[in-house]
Amino acid sequence: MSKIKYIGLVLFTTLLMGVAFPVGKIGMSYAPPFFLMGIRFVLAGALLAFIVRRKPRPRGAKQWLQAAAVGLFQSAGVMGCAYYSMHWITSGESSIITCTNPLLVIVFGTLFGGAVYRGRQWLGVVAGFLGVAVAFGFHLGLQPGTFIGFAGALSFASATLLIKRWGVAFDMTVLAAYQMLAGGLALFLLSALTEHPYFTVNAASITVLLWLAVMCSIVQFTVWFYLLRNGDPAKTSAFLFLVPLFGVLSSWLLLGEQVNRYVGLGGLLVCAGIFLVNWGGNGYSAAPLVKKAAVER
Repeated sequence: MSKIKYIGLVLFTTLLMGVAFPVGKIGMSYAPPFFLMGIRFVLAGALLAFIVRRKPRPRGAKQWLQAAAVGLFQSAGVMGCAYYSMHWITSGESSIITCTNPLLVIVFGTLFGGAVYRGRQWLGVVAGFLGVAVAFGFHLGLQPGTFIGFAGALSFASATLLIKRWGVAFDMTVLAAYQMLAGGLALFLLSALTEHPYFTVNAASITVLLWLAVMCSIVQFTVWFYLLRNGDPAKTSAFLFLVPLFGVLSSWLLLGEQVNRYVGLGGLLVCAGIFLVNWGGNGYSAAPLVKKAAVER
């Protein structure tokens, strides 16, 4: 994959991730969070499964369980924790915590995947995290929502490494479809246990739901899984530091939320972090993950 194509796809998918925050906040005016996300992922998963119906489905119970596990981490775990955490913290704070994922990917990859990273790359993800924190003014307190959001980041990092390890055995669009279905069903269960599900039907709610299901789910996950499979998961995940910044800008455009001056400084730190992670040399060996995946096929 060329660098121009890679960067273009990364920017596109992280933009969609960022826009999902304000659009999701709008959607929560028409449905509770778990139920809204459940509808989003079941609808998106069903549509994508229909689109890719002629492609090979997961083979055997093991691959179906692997697809379901990715869905529990990637769709239900990440989005469930992110939106549930907003009962205590803001959407910006939730996005900050969720996007510590790149640092966790490097930690998990080093501890469990046999990956090797350079000090420059560790410095880069730390700089990126600090940039996101600066962009939101360091308004991050320790409360239930903080720990729930961090659980979402752990889930995101786990899903990233599972996709890198198991993804070689799947068609990535098929995996995207069935993991969304699994995650959506899990969110429906959470909604039944913790919420009073409802959905207000009107033009605005349908528009929001279709945007979340098509652009922020089908398109986003398909591109994201493609990037994870064909590149370094840590380098790709480093660009997730852009998600809160895109979220702030889209919240300003869509919701009229204020953008403070220190967002610019945070943006510079984010760019510096991405540069440090991606500049020069490999610094990462994906061989252990790929080798394990090949053995498991």
